[in-house]
Amino acid sequence: MIVVDNLVKRFGGVRAVDGCSLRVAKGSITGLIGPNGAGKSTLFNIIAGALAPDAGTITLGNVDVTGWPAHKLFAEGLARTFQIAHEFARMTVLENLMVVPAGQSGERLLQSWLRGANVRQDEARIRTRAEEVLNQLHLDHVKHELAGNLSGGQKKLVELARTMMWQPKIVLLDEIGAGVNRTLLGEIAGEIERLNRDHGYTFFVIEHDMDLIARLCSPVIVMAEGRVLTQGSMEEIRNNTDVIDAYLGGRGARAHAPS
Repeated sequence: MIVVDNLVKRFGGVRAVDGCSLRVAKGSITGLIGPNGAGKSTLFNIIAGALAPDAGTITLGNVDVTGWPAHKLFAEGLARTFQIAHEFARMTVLENLMVVPAGQSGERLLQSWLRGANVRQDEARIRTRAEEVLNQLHLDHVKHELAGNLSGGQKKLVELARTMMWQPKIVLLDEIGAGVNRTLLGEIAGEIERLNRDHGYTFFVIEHDMDLIARLCSPVIVMAEGRVLTQGSMEEIRNNTDVIDAYLGGRGARAHAPS
């Protein structure tokens, strides 16, 4: 599904990503963990098209997408959520979903003037899909609320809902649990599992909550110093002395190692 081969990204004289190679299998929920400064976010930004690599390749399916911009990757089937939700705060939740599909007829001024009926049909179809998605994620009760008024956890659900507006090949989840209460986090985790199980979504997940990683992810990939240190089940990761040393070396306290 995604193959990263010998990826390098430099900032000044520092290699934030240093020869990183990994594979995210189709249909998996793959976790990515590591101490602060390991290069996880930089790697995500490269895969998602926010940064261009200095060396190495990225393949999505059978397509070499190295250096592609985010909008082109989106069209190819790669979606991404953020640690801090990127909602359109002054639009309703429903509108936040309706703007997702690309190539809508109403986006073209001439079409709006000359083919108003087609534009209305297109909009009705997209609205119906958006309402279906909101119902599935139990967000229908806030569909007319301004997205900026939602709680942090609800905004994370809206970001997940936006990925469901079309069938992506892979979804990158960046700290989906950050700032979310445990009850709502359990609901979000359940939706991720359902999308993976029932709809075949592939997820690649950065997360510091090890309980959430243990629930969702197999395999778990560990990054340290810009490259992959190891991968395996969460149980194997927790008992790996190299992983423990990487966390202790990076932070100097056992509390920061995965447990």
